[in-house]
Amino acid sequence: MKRVELEKHRGLKINDRLAKSVVPDRFGNGVTTMVDRREQRRLDQAAGLVPFAVKLPVELVKQLQTLAATKQIPLHELVANLLNKQLSDEAE
Repeated sequence: MKRVELEKHRGLKINDRLAKSVVPDRFGNGVTTMVDRREQRRLDQAAGLVPFAVKLPVELVKQLQTLAATKQIPLHELVANLLNKQLSDEAE
């Protein structure tokens, strides 16, 4: 065999080993199935969620994101909780 054929054969063996190897969970194997946009919209509507776009300063958004990360809840839940708390305080 020529050197080129040997290298080609070695490459095929490497590719075969990679194809047969197990992908770790951190790269997406353990992730549950992702829903597409339509399905997510349907799920949001069933939960009574409505899209509500607001323009906020960058600093405030960063604070909200870090607070949501520390509490380990989605950003939309954090904002809803904060708005509910503020509105209940205003009503008193």
